[in-house]
Amino acid sequence: MDIVFIHDFELTTQIGVFAWEHHIEQKLILDLDLAWPNQPPAQTDDIHLALDYSAVVEFIQIFASSRQFELLETFAEELAALLIKKFNIEYIKLKIRKPGAIKNAVVGVQIERRKA
Repeated sequence: MDIVFIHDFELTTQIGVFAWEHHIEQKLILDLDLAWPNQPPAQTDDIHLALDYSAVVEFIQIFASSRQFELLETFAEELAALLIKKFNIEYIKLKIRKPGAIKNAVVGVQIERRKA
Protein backbone atom coordinates (compact mmCIF):
# COMPACT_ATOMS: atom_id res chain seq x y z
CA MET A 1 0.00 0.00 0.00
CA ASP A 2 1.32 3.43 -0.95
CA ILE A 3 0.82 6.33 1.44
CA VAL A 4 0.65 10.05 0.87
CA PHE A 5 1.10 11.77 4.20
CA ILE A 6 0.43 15.18 5.62
CA HIS A 7 1.96 15.51 9.09
CA ASP A 8 2.12 18.32 11.63
CA PHE A 9 -0.62 20.27 9.87
CA GLU A 10 -1.72 23.01 12.27
CA LEU A 11 -5.06 24.74 12.18
CA THR A 12 -7.28 26.64 14.56
CA THR A 13 -10.94 25.96 15.10
CA GLN A 14 -13.66 26.22 17.70
CA ILE A 15 -13.68 22.90 19.51
CA GLY A 16 -14.44 21.81 23.03
CA VAL A 17 -17.09 20.77 25.48
CA PHE A 18 -16.78 23.59 27.99
CA ALA A 19 -18.73 26.83 27.54
CA TRP A 20 -15.58 28.95 27.52
CA GLU A 21 -14.26 26.87 24.60
CA HIS A 22 -17.26 27.82 22.50
CA HIS A 23 -15.98 31.37 22.18
CA ILE A 24 -12.33 30.84 21.31
CA GLU A 25 -10.31 29.15 18.63
CA GLN A 26 -7.88 26.43 19.65
CA LYS A 27 -5.00 24.85 17.83
CA LEU A 28 -5.20 21.32 16.49
CA ILE A 29 -2.33 19.40 14.91
CA LEU A 30 -3.24 16.76 12.36
CA ASP A 31 -1.28 13.84 10.95
CA LEU A 32 -2.86 12.10 7.98
CA ASP A 33 -1.71 8.94 6.22
CA LEU A 34 -3.74 8.47 3.05
CA ALA A 35 -3.63 5.31 0.94
CA TRP A 36 -3.08 6.33 -2.65
CA PRO A 37 -1.69 4.39 -5.64
CA ASN A 38 1.52 6.32 -6.30
CA GLN A 39 2.79 4.09 -9.09
CA PRO A 40 0.57 5.48 -11.90
CA PRO A 41 1.56 9.12 -11.34
CA ALA A 42 5.20 8.11 -10.82
CA GLN A 43 5.32 6.18 -14.09
CA THR A 44 3.76 8.99 -16.12
CA ASP A 45 4.90 12.02 -14.11
CA ASP A 46 1.26 13.17 -14.38
CA ILE A 47 0.04 15.42 -11.59
CA HIS A 48 -3.58 14.57 -12.46
CA LEU A 49 -3.03 11.01 -11.26
CA ALA A 50 -1.50 12.06 -7.95
CA LEU A 51 -3.37 12.92 -4.78
CA ASP A 52 -3.45 16.71 -4.55
CA TYR A 53 -2.38 17.25 -0.95
CA SER A 54 -2.87 21.00 -1.25
CA ALA A 55 -6.52 20.35 -2.12
CA VAL A 56 -6.76 18.00 0.88
CA VAL A 57 -5.35 20.68 3.19
CA GLU A 58 -7.71 23.32 1.79
CA PHE A 59 -10.66 20.97 2.25
CA ILE A 60 -9.67 20.35 5.89
CA GLN A 61 -9.39 24.08 6.57
CA ILE A 62 -12.87 24.68 5.15
CA PHE A 63 -14.25 21.75 7.11
CA ALA A 64 -12.70 22.97 10.38
CA SER A 65 -14.12 26.48 9.94
CA SER A 66 -17.58 25.30 8.84
CA ARG A 67 -18.92 24.53 12.30
CA GLN A 68 -18.05 24.13 15.96
CA PHE A 69 -17.35 20.68 17.33
CA GLU A 70 -17.40 19.61 20.94
CA LEU A 71 -15.46 16.36 20.66
CA LEU A 72 -12.25 15.55 18.81
CA GLU A 73 -13.82 12.15 18.18
CA THR A 74 -16.67 13.72 16.21
CA PHE A 75 -14.29 15.98 14.29
CA ALA A 76 -12.10 12.98 13.40
CA GLU A 77 -14.94 10.67 12.33
CA GLU A 78 -16.67 13.25 10.17
CA LEU A 79 -13.46 14.47 8.58
CA ALA A 80 -12.25 10.96 7.77
CA ALA A 81 -15.58 10.03 6.16
CA LEU A 82 -15.65 13.19 4.06
CA LEU A 83 -12.02 12.82 2.91
CA ILE A 84 -12.64 9.21 1.86
CA LYS A 85 -15.70 10.25 -0.12
CA LYS A 86 -14.38 13.47 -1.67
CA PHE A 87 -10.95 12.20 -2.72
CA ASN A 88 -11.82 8.52 -3.26
CA ILE A 89 -9.29 7.41 -0.65
CA GLU A 90 -9.26 3.70 0.20
CA TYR A 91 -7.80 4.07 3.71
CA ILE A 92 -7.01 6.88 6.11
CA LYS A 93 -5.13 7.05 9.37
CA LEU A 94 -5.92 10.32 11.12
CA LYS A 95 -4.28 11.55 14.30
CA ILE A 96 -5.47 14.79 15.90
CA ARG A 97 -3.62 16.40 18.78
CA LYS A 98 -5.00 19.21 20.93
CA PRO A 99 -2.03 20.87 22.63
CA GLY A 100 -2.91 22.84 25.71
CA ALA A 101 -5.97 20.76 26.60
CA ILE A 102 -4.14 19.15 29.52
CA LYS A 103 -1.26 20.77 31.35
CA ASN A 104 2.10 19.10 30.66
CA ALA A 105 0.66 16.72 28.06
CA VAL A 106 -0.51 16.56 24.49
CA VAL A 107 -3.78 14.69 24.10
CA GLY A 108 -5.80 13.67 21.11
CA VAL A 109 -7.38 10.87 19.13
CA GLN A 110 -6.26 8.58 16.36
CA ILE A 111 -8.53 6.62 14.04
CA GLU A 112 -8.11 4.38 11.02
CA ARG A 113 -10.91 4.03 8.50
CA ARG A 114 -11.42 2.26 5.19
CA LYS A 115 -13.67 3.01 2.28
CA ALA A 116 -16.94 1.10 2.69
